[in-house]
Amino acid sequence: MDILNEAKAFEKAKMSNMSTSDRVVASREAKRLILAINEIYKNTKESELMDLMKRLTAKKKKIEVRLKGRPDPAI
Repeated sequence: MDILNEAKAFEKAKMSNMSTSDRVVASREAKRLILAINEIYKNTKESELMDLMKRLTAKKKKIEVRLKGRPDPAI
């Protein structure tokens, strides 16, 4: 269950004042954690794991929006 501790630490980590390369690393780390938790979830079906994956995904999306920029609104 070391992966769960890593995920909780990642979730609590501050993401302000990060360089672009730090954001790329954080996004990849989030993806790795989400996929690892998903493998555990497939076996156990614990709702707590699903909630954790959802929170990590939300944080990952925020990081990626900051990396890629917001899309232009449809005209």
